[in-house]
Amino acid sequence: MLTDLSGFRTQAPTRGFLDWPVVTDPSQWQADVAIIGIPQSENYPGDACPNDQASAPDAIRAQSHQISDGVTHWDFDIDGPLAERLPGRCIDAGNIVWEGVSYAAHSANVESVARRFWRNGTLLLALGGDHGVTIPLVQALEVLGRPLHIVHVDAHLDWRDEVRGVRRGYSSPLRRASELPWIGGMTQIGLRGTGSARREEVEAARDWGSDMITAAEVHRRGIGAVIDRLPRGVDFYITIDADGIDPSCMPGVLAPVPGGLQTEQVLQLLHGVAARGRVVGMDVVEIAPSFDFANQLSCITAGRLLINLMSAVSRAVKTAQTERRSGG
Repeated sequence: MLTDLSGFRTQAPTRGFLDWPVVTDPSQWQADVAIIGIPQSENYPGDACPNDQASAPDAIRAQSHQISDGVTHWDFDIDGPLAERLPGRCIDAGNIVWEGVSYAAHSANVESVARRFWRNGTLLLALGGDHGVTIPLVQALEVLGRPLHIVHVDAHLDWRDEVRGVRRGYSSPLRRASELPWIGGMTQIGLRGTGSARREEVEAARDWGSDMITAAEVHRRGIGAVIDRLPRGVDFYITIDADGIDPSCMPGVLAPVPGGLQTEQVLQLLHGVAARGRVVGMDVVEIAPSFDFANQLSCITAGRLLINLMSAVSRAVKTAQTERRSGG
């Protein structure tokens, strides 16, 4: 693991997210919010490497002009201009590319980068890549020194122990998270259809204590009821697989399944999570740009999720500060 990151540099994207300053030198990573691209995880034998999702971080950034018309323009999702809703200094830290080293070494680099940001109190937002990129991120959460709750939006359970001998691929991130002592709980939302999970994975997740909520239950009971099931006063990490959202809203995925969460439900969820505890980071994964035919809607939606999460976190921080000053 690159514990000091001396001499390490990320790869600059073609365009910074929302045209934020691009900072690839870890010694300059002082920010309230940072975006990092993680194009690849450990691939399964026989699969394309890099896969389609590896181009998603830059594809999302490229839609910055559609994600927001400008920081001074009124944003009705967050009830104000973006310039007034973002929490302080924001940077784009580039992409952590996998080249010339083993996957184990690359994963360690990702973990070291995430640890650096979280050690400095940064809200870290990651763009995947497939869902395997979440694994080194949740490993890095150890640096915070306290239990965290994972909120997972996905059509699939992602609880496989291994697939074709690979244990750090896109079917395993929540299984790997469950093995970490600093992960105190998880809520998995939007499950539907079929995927890699079999009876043994479902039973393992239930035995561990995961709160599994199907998309049908969300539609039946409302997203507010889901938010009410989340713990209060804890730290949260959010991981969003694009196929957890209905393909009418997120068409650019490799495994579209009808009946998913609507964008407005996920936006409400993000605001609800931020109101219940401190959100330390979020990733958005599994967008396949080659399949995002409808005006890059999936990439735009990913950016809107990030904006809403940042605004919600900023609002929660300001509310807490006001309450402390007033003695509440």
